[in-house]
Amino acid sequence: MSATDVETPAGLTAAEVAERVADGRTNDFTQQSSRSVASIIRANVLTLFNGIIAACFLVLLLLGRWQDALFGISAIANTVIGSVQEFRAKAALDKLALMHAPRARVRRDGEVAEIAVADVVLDDVLVLRAGDQVPADARVATSAHLQLDESMLTGESDAVDKVPGDEVLSGSVVIAGEGEAVVVRAGADSFANSLAAEAKKFSLVTSELRSSIDRVLRVVSWIVGPIALLVFNAQMFVFGGWEKAIESGDWRQAAVNTIAALVAMIPLGLVLMTSIAFAVGAVKLARQQVLVQELAAVEGLARVDLICLDKTGTLTEGSIVFDAEHPLAPDAAPAGWRAALAWYGSEPDANATARCLAEPYGEMPSAAPIARIPFSSARKWSAVAFAEGTDAAGSWVLGGPEMVFPDDRLAGDARRLAASGLRTLVLAHSPEALDEEAESLPDGLEAVALLTFRERIRSDAAETLAYFAEQGVAVRIISGDNPDTVAAIARTVGLDASGGFDARQLPEDPAELAAVLQQHLVFGRVTPQQKKAIVVALKQAGHTVAMTGDGVNDALAIKEADIGIAMESGAAATKAVARIVLLDGRFSHLPRVVAEGRQVIANIERVSMLFLTKTVYATGLAVLFGAFVLEFPFLPRQLSVIDGLTIGLPAFFLALMPNARRYVPGFLRRSLSFAIPAGVVVALALFVYSWLATQAGIGQDELRTGSTLLLTIIGLWVLTVLSRPIDGWKILIIGAMMLGLIVVYSVPFVTEFLMFVDPSIVTAALVLVVSVVAIAAIEVIRFFHLRYVRRTARFDPSTTP
Repeated sequence: MSATDVETPAGLTAAEVAERVADGRTNDFTQQSSRSVASIIRANVLTLFNGIIAACFLVLLLLGRWQDALFGISAIANTVIGSVQEFRAKAALDKLALMHAPRARVRRDGEVAEIAVADVVLDDVLVLRAGDQVPADARVATSAHLQLDESMLTGESDAVDKVPGDEVLSGSVVIAGEGEAVVVRAGADSFANSLAAEAKKFSLVTSELRSSIDRVLRVVSWIVGPIALLVFNAQMFVFGGWEKAIESGDWRQAAVNTIAALVAMIPLGLVLMTSIAFAVGAVKLARQQVLVQELAAVEGLARVDLICLDKTGTLTEGSIVFDAEHPLAPDAAPAGWRAALAWYGSEPDANATARCLAEPYGEMPSAAPIARIPFSSARKWSAVAFAEGTDAAGSWVLGGPEMVFPDDRLAGDARRLAASGLRTLVLAHSPEALDEEAESLPDGLEAVALLTFRERIRSDAAETLAYFAEQGVAVRIISGDNPDTVAAIARTVGLDASGGFDARQLPEDPAELAAVLQQHLVFGRVTPQQKKAIVVALKQAGHTVAMTGDGVNDALAIKEADIGIAMESGAAATKAVARIVLLDGRFSHLPRVVAEGRQVIANIERVSMLFLTKTVYATGLAVLFGAFVLEFPFLPRQLSVIDGLTIGLPAFFLALMPNARRYVPGFLRRSLSFAIPAGVVVALALFVYSWLATQAGIGQDELRTGSTLLLTIIGLWVLTVLSRPIDGWKILIIGAMMLGLIVVYSVPFVTEFLMFVDPSIVTAALVLVVSVVAIAAIEVIRFFHLRYVRRTARFDPSTTP
């Protein structure tokens, strides 16, 4: 311990800890790693459309028509499946979050123990060792050359010395030495958590899928009431008017017909399929050590067109390695200079930079030093002296060139090396003695060699950035470090960065800031508030922005970004506000996240066209049959079975199939550009058939059988059209649905339950003619729909939705 140390504190007693826990003076400041149980239940159960379905289900039960209440069982199953999938996703994500929960080392009752970070209390004594992350703000009590990396708070990568009386802040990391510190601020009051307080405000990931589906549901919710009245009124008049229908009891059938029309309008399965696709994607990524903290983030990264990267911990591993030696006068260099470097690399209290010298320069010299001055971040040098007659006789100083030689004699060489992104130190020698007490540089120093160090680049950084470049995703590097150093590292990983822009010159006006961001790729000396401002300016310029980082100084920007991505090695506050956490710190996982997001978007777009087509034709049928006062041509049970086999079940499988199509904005516009005309064709086909069948004097049961058969044929064709190209699993899916429909129309028990009868030649002929015309119209619609998509979308024309 140093001379300024005080007596080692014994720590709190168990009683004192219990008292602080009871008072709430703890470090408990946790964020949920995934959705809560209550939010999952609310999202899947307490919805407007579940309410409509439940009301219709109850009415049918009260009328004694339980056979027509199959849709209620289907809705319950949808709710259960959606909830179970999300619960499974939550369990997997919570388990991963728990496995990666940080720990703290404290002294209590005189003994050192490891506890959860949340269990740290005010006045606890933290035992800090190299590699530890400080869990709460504290004041140093004892220090043995304690050095902290505060880059997660400030963005500066230089180590900071800590002596008794100094404060250490939560989120900083011990990189050398050891010590003990007494907690002075914990929980929400700590520096890291107060900095992240703004970032922790709840907000949902912006999801085009979710917002588009919500818009459809809002429209349906507005029209469902008026249409219900229209249909019910028409059905009452079909049965002779209100008075006669009530007297005869036919109002019950009118109510059943109305419920059949309403239930068909509601795209319940679309909401379910979206939730399942998100949940399955999150679980698949969890198996690859990617923690998705909000399910819609799976979609979000696939929409990103610009990604902002922090240098430290993202492009680099946050550690440095020895690069090269540059002797300044090889022929006149004093003997033993490499032995001196070996001592620097091997001495027990070496800082992170000095430890890099151990491998290239070997073991410590056998002779012990006669004097030494430890490294200090304030003076940025350290010194050691060896006795005459030893391998490394004299005094040796290792430090920053501008600090060891204030006269700037080495400025040219040092600046040239620093411009290439290398950290530069100088080794100097003097025959004079070392004054430990004054801690001053010895006289007669001569520069022996410049030593360069480089940050360890993540092995997967260049490959991942190349992937984003191929996908048309722009990149900006924003770091708190030196702009030239950051630019050099950016060039190392393949970015075309001629030089770094000093963020101290950034304008505050968002429009001017956006212009600067358009011109430059690399920014250094960026403060936490500037990182947030950069993300805001890019979003206002129309970009969908992802932000990656690991420091508390990245937290505000990560929260503000459309998709925030944190490294597992990062600060707890940063991981808490990120949408995605890379649990093994591998940057190369991001392409897989993009692929999962694309699969979700592309498949849900395909599935949405199925469900929205049904919503459109169901709405059209309700309006047409209501306006022309015709009996609705389906029973609810018939629609439930046919919708399940032509839309519900195949949509479940289609939503989970591989699909690598690139994201294209305008999901809802493209879906409706097919669903509206196709739905109108289906509605008109069914209306024309029903009118012709009525005119031909076909009975009620046969009319319903023909309508259901017609809807089956057209529905299967729409499924086939939207599944193209038909290959692999799609053949099996469509084949299985066809087999199911054959069973529906051929097994006596099923046909009796669905109230089907054998169609006459007239009915069969009408169904055949109308279905051929409708199929031809749908093919024409699909042809023009694909041309519209290819004309308006920014992706390869050979790729179809």
